[in-house]
Amino acid sequence: MSDILELVGARIKDLRKLRGLSQEALAEKAGFNISYIGFIERAERNISMKNLEKIAGALDVGVYELFTYLKEQEELPEESTLKEVVSMLRERDPKDVEMARNILVEIFRRMDGKG
Repeated sequence: MSDILELVGARIKDLRKLRGLSQEALAEKAGFNISYIGFIERAERNISMKNLEKIAGALDVGVYELFTYLKEQEELPEESTLKEVVSMLRERDPKDVEMARNILVEIFRRMDGKG
C-alpha cells in the first residue's frame, strides 16, 4: 500500500467521522457507490483528483485539507514515539481522541503543579 493513499484515506475517514457521516452518507453526498468510499479509506484504490474534489466538497473542506496528514507525517522523526501515538489516535473515534487529550491535559497539569 502507498503511504500517500493511507494518509489521504485516513484523513477522509477522520473528516467524515467528525461530521457525523457514515460511509453511505458521504458516498451519497459525493455521488459515489458506498463501497468506493470504503476502498478509499482503506487505501485499496487510487483516487483521481476529480474524485478528491468531489469528496472534499461533500465534506465541506478544501482539497488541500485532505493532505494535511502528509505534512504532519513528514515533520515527525521516522522512529518516534510521537509518530506512534499519532498513528494510534488516527485510528480511534473522535470521542476517544478527546478523552485521550483530556487525560494528557490532566497529567500535564499535575506534573506542572497546577492540579
